[in-house]
Amino acid sequence: MTRAAPPPPTGAATRSPLVFQPVKRKRCGACRRGPLGFLTLEGGQPRCLDCADLGHLVFLPRGDTALTRRAREESALSAVVVRFHRRRGRYERQGVLVEEPALARAEARCLADAEARARRRARDAARRAAQDVVFVAEFAARIRRLFPGCPEGRAAAIAAHAGARGSGRVGRSAAGRALSEGAVAAAVRAAVRHVDTPYDRLLMEGVPRWEARSRVAEAVAAVLDGWQAATPAPTPTSTSTPSTTTPAVLHKTATTGTVRSM
Repeated sequence: MTRAAPPPPTGAATRSPLVFQPVKRKRCGACRRGPLGFLTLEGGQPRCLDCADLGHLVFLPRGDTALTRRAREESALSAVVVRFHRRRGRYERQGVLVEEPALARAEARCLADAEARARRRARDAARRAAQDVVFVAEFAARIRRLFPGCPEGRAAAIAAHAGARGSGRVGRSAAGRALSEGAVAAAVRAAVRHVDTPYDRLLMEGVPRWEARSRVAEAVAAVLDGWQAATPAPTPTSTSTPSTTTPAVLHKTATTGTVRSM
């Protein structure tokens, strides 16, 4: 059974005319021109941009937030362009249609303050990088609390992978940023599945994902159970006055009472 596509976002939600990049080949219901790269809907029927009085607009792809915002500010008429993403089951913005002179004015404005915006982006990037270091450290510490037997380096690697900014992984979900037990456990489980089991090899052999997960489930559970049951190694503490004799490497014999280095 084919899942029906959700209704497109309404004009009230976007506050602009809505234009679609069709997934399938479409023709204008009025002039029969096609296939169409862009279309609007009037009474449920597709219309080309010329028939919808939008043919004089030019397409500005998404990607430059400042240029998009300024182009829409400069343009008396603009439209939001969306396309249906089949895998995600939703409409996603692809860009905007704006008046060509408005786009030229917006580009001039962006060129005028490009250096200042570049400096601001650099400051923002440095701030986000510092925040990411703190977050990954907290995530790794949370892993070690939930799975005391997980090696410290392994916990750090799992945290760095799960918490990569913009990755869409569990560490960047709302639950992951809150360091919830479920999100942290899910990140550790995924890492164990890929590293400590033949899961990836099964996928390469064409085994369906859910079947592959079922085959390695016991191995994953065994690793996680071992990490949860283990007692974390004590963290060495430093002293204010260095000792000239290290007890850990000295051994006192029972027969002679002498002390020798091991």
